[in-house]
Amino acid sequence: MLNPDKILQKAKTSSFYRTILNWSLARTIPFNKPHGFKIVELSDFRIKIMIPYRRSNFNHIRGLHACSLATISEFTTGFLLISNLDMKKYRLIMPRLEMDYHYQGKMDSFAEFTISKAWIDEYIINPLKTQDAVVVPCEVKIHDAQKNHLTTGKIFWQIKSWDKVKTKVS
Repeated sequence: MLNPDKILQKAKTSSFYRTILNWSLARTIPFNKPHGFKIVELSDFRIKIMIPYRRSNFNHIRGLHACSLATISEFTTGFLLISNLDMKKYRLIMPRLEMDYHYQGKMDSFAEFTISKAWIDEYIINPLKTQDAVVVPCEVKIHDAQKNHLTTGKIFWQIKSWDKVKTKVS
């Protein structure tokens, strides 16, 4: 059986394990599968994901669709956050998403998001010692292969300890 934590750690330095991780994510998050997102770079506190320029991501004028760009922004930030937090301890919910569109995407493009251990401690871990939940804004930028700045997304994530969640998970 594949160990998700082991795959995640090895994917940071191995293209083979990044391929396994991408394959696993496509199977476990079926909503994202048609988009063909691929993690191309991954470290403890940085992620870069490609959105391919292909028909399933097009709008009516053959540019990258606004919704596919918003989806990759959500995925990029959420994946990096949850990979740095204990999924068994913390729950993430996206209460709000803001997107600014700057340039029409007409080729493969890349979403990048970076955080730090100090940022996690300052905005998540320490506040959760005295609050039931925190909402953190995460800024993600998307550039195309020619470095044109397509979008700036601000994804707001509510994070709380599972023992503070009042609704049941089935």
